Amino acid sequence: MNSEDKKLLSTIVEGMQEKKAKKISVVDMSKLEAPCRYFVICQGESNTQVSAIADSVKDGVRTNLRIKPYGTDGYDNSLWIAMDYGVAIVHVFQPEPREFYDLEHLWEDAEITQIPDLD
Repeated sequence: MNSEDKKLLSTIVEGMQEKKAKKISVVDMSKLEAPCRYFVICQGESNTQVSAIADSVKDGVRTNLRIKPYGTDGYDNSLWIAMDYGVAIVHVFQPEPREFYDLEHLWEDAEITQIPDLD
């Protein structure tokens, strides 16, 4: 993992933790044929928290790294918000859709790092 990727992933995780995201996973798919090198996945407990987590990530990455997402989707219902940063795609879920789509296991050959919850 190069230093730019580390900075991006760290900034994404910090943005998630700032709004008390739970069950943060970093999925390293760099050795696989995948749409990007990393997924960063977390969950919030409500539409409001999911939106706040996504906003925190977007604001933190823009402020600290001067990077904007190529695209975002899911703000209309905030059950699952995805943000595309090229090398990394951020997924902010509510618990039910996260369990249903189970992205970590779709890429089970990837290296998955679980980030401990802060509280």
